[in-house]
Amino acid sequence: MIKPGLVSITFRNLTVHEIIDASVKAGIQGIEWGGDIHVPHGDIEEATETGRKTREAGLEVAAYGSYYRFDDDPVPFSTILNTALALKAPLIRAWAGKKGSGEADQDYYGRIVNEARAAGDSCAKAGIDLAFEYHGGTLTDRNESAARFMEDIGHPAVHSYWQPPVGMSKKDCLKGIDLISDYLIGVHVFHWGTDPRIRYLLSEGETLWREYLEKLSQIPGNRWALIEFVKDDKIDNFFRDAAALIGMLSPADKNEWIGVCLK
Repeated sequence: MIKPGLVSITFRNLTVHEIIDASVKAGIQGIEWGGDIHVPHGDIEEATETGRKTREAGLEVAAYGSYYRFDDDPVPFSTILNTALALKAPLIRAWAGKKGSGEADQDYYGRIVNEARAAGDSCAKAGIDLAFEYHGGTLTDRNESAARFMEDIGHPAVHSYWQPPVGMSKKDCLKGIDLISDYLIGVHVFHWGTDPRIRYLLSEGETLWREYLEKLSQIPGNRWALIEFVKDDKIDNFFRDAAALIGMLSPADKNEWIGVCLK
């Protein structure tokens, strides 16, 4: 099952209420709440209220997008975990260090792997999962490095997101999905060109995304497809992207898209 959702930091200028309202109107099913503004680290009251408001609106909390970096982050991971638990998020999204895979020496790499494994132990005890964003400037910046990182952590509570790296060919993107498939728990959805400052409507990349989603649908398990950033940061373009995503996830007929459905 792949469910459509939104990453709240797509609209950092909107309030929690406004994001929930827009999500309901768009017809998506869940929200990944960002820890940098909407659900701040350690604000247990805000996390509890945001989770409650989300569920009362008929939506799910898809994840806590913590932006925690495994590399001596000034915020203790226990604070991140407690905030996610107050939100009643099933998953914490984090970043794999502050260096790209080509910059990190073996000592740095080993330290981040060990930190991630220890955090996985804490998450497992609390009944929550941890996932690393597939992102430039971190140890998960390339197909091979992301797969190796997950393999070396080797923890049942530690997973990976996926997103199409800027400028990567369709062939290599599909290869990346294959390499990370055993660990893949969530997807960030957007359509950009080679310059990440220039964003397009998701419908303009529908051919690509249909191939990505078809490949993702063949991987066992449930996961979210979360819209992250939209053209010109406009709410109307979010509604357009949500409609496009829901349309791609909806079966054209009962013989297509086996295993991909909406609640």
